[in-house]
Amino acid sequence: MTAPKFDLKSAAQKRWDVVVVGAGNAALCAALSARESGADVVMIEAAKPDQRGGNSRFTDGAIRLAHDGLPDLRSLIPNLTDEEAARIDLEPYPIEAFVNDMMRMSGGRTKENLAIRLAEQSTDTVRWMLSQGVEFELIFDNQAVREEGRYQFWGGLVLRSVGRGVGLTDRLFARAKHLDIPIVYGNAAVGLLREGPTITGVIVGPSQIQFDCGAVVLACGGFEANPELRSMHLGSKWKNVIVRGTPYNTGGGLTMALEAGAVQSGDWTGCHSVAMDQEAPEFGDFAIGGDIFKKHSYPYGIVVNQNGQRFVDEGADFRNYTYARYGRALLEQPGGIAYQIFDQQVESLLRSEYFGKNSTGYESPSLQALANQLDIDQKAFLRTVTHYNQAVQNKAYVPHVLDGKGTKGLSPPKSNWALRIEQPPFRAFPVRCGITFTYGGVDVGEGGEVLDDGGAPIPGLFAAGEMVGGLFFNGYPGGSGLASGAVFGRISGLHAANKASQARNV
Repeated sequence: MTAPKFDLKSAAQKRWDVVVVGAGNAALCAALSARESGADVVMIEAAKPDQRGGNSRFTDGAIRLAHDGLPDLRSLIPNLTDEEAARIDLEPYPIEAFVNDMMRMSGGRTKENLAIRLAEQSTDTVRWMLSQGVEFELIFDNQAVREEGRYQFWGGLVLRSVGRGVGLTDRLFARAKHLDIPIVYGNAAVGLLREGPTITGVIVGPSQIQFDCGAVVLACGGFEANPELRSMHLGSKWKNVIVRGTPYNTGGGLTMALEAGAVQSGDWTGCHSVAMDQEAPEFGDFAIGGDIFKKHSYPYGIVVNQNGQRFVDEGADFRNYTYARYGRALLEQPGGIAYQIFDQQVESLLRSEYFGKNSTGYESPSLQALANQLDIDQKAFLRTVTHYNQAVQNKAYVPHVLDGKGTKGLSPPKSNWALRIEQPPFRAFPVRCGITFTYGGVDVGEGGEVLDDGGAPIPGLFAAGEMVGGLFFNGYPGGSGLASGAVFGRISGLHAANKASQARNV
């Protein structure tokens, strides 16, 4: 991957309208939005060019948006043929459903005004991203089940960027280059300049070079890649977890904002964390990109710890609504390790990451032989499977709906998609916790402006992406992270450009 280079010192010699800190989805959307609004924009990125893209580069590219069904989505997926469309069953996902999912996943703690703004702006923002060169496709492989020649979509999540996270960021970078937005790589922003209450610039790099500007957008992630801050805010067990994405999201933006008078918002003790392959690297692999180490088909099987015991309701809800909190459950297990168990009945439903060359897994013709390969209490494991099989209720199995085919008298229960594990070959995949991003952020206003402890905007300071606090608590609707980054990035960029324009005209 190549990227345009821009000299740090020469970039600092001029006054910019808007400085955007970060270079992931949210930062790129902010920069593009500000540039389209007439602002002279520069981006400051801690990573080197071959490690750019932030956490966005390691996503599956799925983006949640409100829509009225397939006819409404056709304009976003121009490559979908009429023949393909005729075989698709896809329910509308109205704004109200999006907002309700946000509120439901957080136990009602999400700031409703943010959820409404996210849902209301989601579709228009995706259309805007399309105009920036991002391409989209339906998620046939992971969000649909094929039955009798038809695709049944489920879980409110239907669209992703072509090329997944790599394709998304590459397209946005290409657009930034086309619009002559320079990017200063390999230098982290370390402080903010201010005159009285107004933010007037950014301090960059170990040499403390100053960038003067009319407005700053902080879109440089949470503190998920900072072991000390993870331990401080999430708990000591989080110090050594896998970081699913970039190593550069160390909380610097949050620190700068708080030092400037921002108020904390959201769940600083919570995070998005998932089941990852036991052998996943410490950080995301930039040479590969994408989201290849996750293991998200657990609703179709059972999950057991090293004591051979189940510990979550694998079928509590669609995967989209449980995967971001089940990583924490893994961390609480002995050794921080668990095994996802499947049989032949569901092999066709397993996601592609289970069969890639980077996947760690075991297969055996019997459960006993499978247990022999695992670091597990074998007797307890076999008892667990026996009790689970006995508890499975006879009911129709329908993987694209909450089918109610659960267990009876089992703790924890399996509420949906419970099939007896009885048809060989049997498979086991060892998993552990991987952190995606932290939920704690700063409070923002309707225009993305960062707010102080009195609820007033800090003049000249805006935030987007993971830095926006108050959206996510406990759970997380799949695809809402990229949606939030794009929506609030676009909003912050627009309002930062307006603020810079006002500053120029004073």
